[in-house]
Amino acid sequence: MLTDLIHSTTATTPALQAALEARLGGAGRAWLHEGLAEAEAAAAASPGPADDSAQLSLPTWEIRFAEAGRHCRPAPDPDGGTAPDGPDLTDVARVLLLHTVGADHTTADRLYAHGTAAERRAVLLALPHLGGLGADALPLVEDALRTNDTRLVAAAVGPYAFEHLDQHAWRHAVLKCLFTGVPVAAVDGLALRAQADSELARMLRDYAAERTAAGRPVPDDLHRVLSLTATAAPTEES
Repeated sequence: MLTDLIHSTTATTPALQAALEARLGGAGRAWLHEGLAEAEAAAAASPGPADDSAQLSLPTWEIRFAEAGRHCRPAPDPDGGTAPDGPDLTDVARVLLLHTVGADHTTADRLYAHGTAAERRAVLLALPHLGGLGADALPLVEDALRTNDTRLVAAAVGPYAFEHLDQHAWRHAVLKCLFTGVPVAAVDGLALRAQADSELARMLRDYAAERTAAGRPVPDDLHRVLSLTATAAPTEES
């Protein structure tokens, strides 16, 4: 899936664009090139004096961001196989637009606050690809983790959360995945951060006990994470 590339900390932006273009039809590729060119021009433009009329209209690249779902259609599979997932294509296109324009946390906040669920997901997926954010975008991650939208929760626990969520908040993010049925495979750096975490182990056991007492099954993913907490942290000698 293309979203696996978005979550990868080693995937470059050119690699994302090449993977997307390989899956788009001709019209979609043309639309993407135009949109990225507009985003690049917006990034290069120096801010001018305030213009009230300009403030009433969206920048062209933001219009592209909103309309991406209508243009990022998979090319027909010549072998008759299953076509790529349209939402995945849209996610990557939106991430590329945000990266190209160099979106700061103010832009990310605005797009997230006023966006659809799909647009919010794209903002979350883009966070690791936006340099210089620091921890400024953490409120977006925290908001997504308060929802029960599984696509938002899954997008929120990627590399940005791994880098910036403190351990207390990260533990609750893992529990949120278990509560909502998001596979813990979506949690970036799970094995590393769960390692030797006795507090996370306690929380998992308490949750398992609550479900057992209520006659409900304990998710397999809970046992997986619990086993990771039993892994000893590496010593300096190892």
